[in-house]
Amino acid sequence: MILNKPVLCILPILAIVPIASNVFYDIHPGGINLLYNFFSSALNPSFESDVLYAVFNGLQDTISIALIGWSVSLFFGISLALITSDIFYILFKVPYSIKKFLKILLSIPRGIHELVWGLLLLQILGLTSWVAILALAIPYSCLNARVFSDQINALDKASLDSLIQIGSGPIQVIITGLWPKIFPVLVSYGGYRLECAIRGATLLGVFGLGGIGTELQLSTQSLQFREVWTSIWVLVISIFCLEKIIERIKDINKIQKNIKHFSVIGLIIISILLVISVIRLGGLNINTSININSITLPSVKSLLIAINNIDLVKLISQTLFISLLATGIAVGIPPIMSMLFPTSIGQDVIAKIYMICRTLPSPLIALLLLLFIYPSLSVASLAIGIQNMGVLGRILKENIDRNDKFIAIAFEKSGASKSSSWLYGKFCQQSNSYLAYSLYRFDIILKETAAIGVVGGAGLGWKLQESLSSFAWEEVLIIVATFISLTMIGESLSGSLEASLNNKKMQSFNPTPNVSN
Repeated sequence: MILNKPVLCILPILAIVPIASNVFYDIHPGGINLLYNFFSSALNPSFESDVLYAVFNGLQDTISIALIGWSVSLFFGISLALITSDIFYILFKVPYSIKKFLKILLSIPRGIHELVWGLLLLQILGLTSWVAILALAIPYSCLNARVFSDQINALDKASLDSLIQIGSGPIQVIITGLWPKIFPVLVSYGGYRLECAIRGATLLGVFGLGGIGTELQLSTQSLQFREVWTSIWVLVISIFCLEKIIERIKDINKIQKNIKHFSVIGLIIISILLVISVIRLGGLNINTSININSITLPSVKSLLIAINNIDLVKLISQTLFISLLATGIAVGIPPIMSMLFPTSIGQDVIAKIYMICRTLPSPLIALLLLLFIYPSLSVASLAIGIQNMGVLGRILKENIDRNDKFIAIAFEKSGASKSSSWLYGKFCQQSNSYLAYSLYRFDIILKETAAIGVVGGAGLGWKLQESLSSFAWEEVLIIVATFISLTMIGESLSGSLEASLNNKKMQSFNPTPNVSN
C-alpha cells in the first residue's frame, strides 16, 4: 500500500501513543494541583510594581542581546552567503575548491546549538553579555549564510549573464543585478531570524545568562505562577508586535518594488538606531574588557579514556529517540488541529496557542511538565515537540492562507464538510512541501535536544551539561563533535529525502512565516 503525502504528514501523530502511555504511568497526583494553579494564573498575572519592573528590565536585556546578535549574524550571513554562492566564483574567477572548503567549515558552527555555544563561551569568557550575543551571532551567521546562498543559487541567472555580457564589473552585477532579487528574501528570512534570536536569547536566560528567561526560570522554580504569566504575556505581546511590523515591511516591499534596493539603506540605519537605543535602555554593559579564561586542551590519551567512559551508543540512541518523538508531535499535530477546527474562529484560537507554545523555551516547558510528571525521555520529547509544534503550526497556517481558496470553496459547495474541504482543498496543495520542510525541522529538533538536559539523565544534552559542570573538557569535546556529526548526517539525509519527495522547488512552501528552526 502506498501512502499519499497528506497521510504521511499526519502519520507522525502516532508518536503521541508511546508518549501518552509513558506520561500516564509517570504522573504523580501531587502535581495536578500545581498544574491547575499554573493555568488558572494565566488569567490573573501579577501586576505588582516590583514584578513589572523586573520583567520589563529583563525584556529590555533580552531584546538588546537578540538585536545585537541578529545584526551581527545578518551582516556576516550576507557576506558569507555571497562568497559561498556560485555567482561569486563566476564573477571573480575564484577556484571552486575554496567554496567547498568554506561550506564544510561553516557547517560546523551551525551544527552546534546556541545554548551549547553559550555554555562553552561562559567557561571561556565568564559571565558577560558578550557570551549571549556571540552564542546567537556565531551559529546564526552560518545558518543565514546557508539559506541566503541557496536562494542566490536558485535565482535565474539570465539577467546576471546579460549584465556580464555588456561589460558590467563584478561589483556592478552584485549591486544592480543580484541585490534587488535577493532583498525580499533578506527581509522575509531576516525578520523570522530576529524572532528566533529573541527566543534564543530567552532560552539563554533560562540558563542564567540574563534577560527575561532568567525571570521565567526563577519564577517557575519558586512556583510563583502569576509572575511566570506576567513574563509570558509580556514576551508573547512583544513577539506579536514584531510579527506585525515584519508584515508591514513585507507589504511595503511588495507595493514599492521600484525602490526596494534603496529600502535596505533605511533598514540598516533603523537597525543600527534600534540597537543603540535598546543598549541604552537595557543598560547592557558591553564596553567592559573581556577576560579570556585559559582552557587546557585534553590530550589524545584522555580523549580515548573519555570515549571508553562515555556510553556514546546509549546517549546517541536516547537523543535520536527524543528527536523522532518530538518531530512526530511537532509535525503531526498542526494538520490534525486545523482539520478538527477548520472555522476562522477555531483557526484564530489555535494560532494564539501556537504563539504561546513557540514563545516558551523547551527547558521551561520541561520544568512545567516536571511539576506533575516524573523525569523521562517522554517528558523531553513532549517539551521539544510542543515548542516546535508552535513553529510548524504557524508556518502551515500562513502558507495555506496564501494559497488559492477556490478549490476549498468548490469542495464546500459540493456538500463536503469544512474539515474535508480543509484537508482536500487546502492542505493537499501544501502537503508535499510541508513534508519536505518537516525533514528540515528534524535537524533543528536534533540540535535542540542539547537544551533539554533539565529532565536529567537523558541524551547527549544532559551529559554535555554534566561534563561542563565538572570541567571535563575531553567529554565536552567528544559530545560536541558527536552533535556536529549527527547534525551533518541529518542535513545530508534530509536533503536527499527532500529531493526525492519534492518535485517542485521548496520555495513554494515558505519556511519563513510572513517572511522560521
